[in-house]
Amino acid sequence: MYRDDMPGCVRWEILMHERFSDVWICKDFGRATIGADPAELGRAVLAAYLAGRDSRGETFRVVVRTGDGSPCVITPGHLADRGWKADPAVRQALPAYLRDALA
Repeated sequence: MYRDDMPGCVRWEILMHERFSDVWICKDFGRATIGADPAELGRAVLAAYLAGRDSRGETFRVVVRTGDGSPCVITPGHLADRGWKADPAVRQALPAYLRDALA
């Protein structure tokens, strides 16, 4: 079970839906050791990946897996709140190219 005070290794994948073959293609992946909510990390990853990107009608999602393998799927619908900002600790756990996209 996840608790806020438990840093753990989480893995994330950015997936794009390929509509002609109806499969999800991995566009990028990473991992972090962080005590933040995996859903918050997934929102930050997806928001950063989509920032300034022309998606040309493509569908993206992020799957975050915790140490016990539990998946958390984040879709663009989870980013609907325009006032949302990524937690600074979560941003720091991202690779530089994603962290810079959230700046």
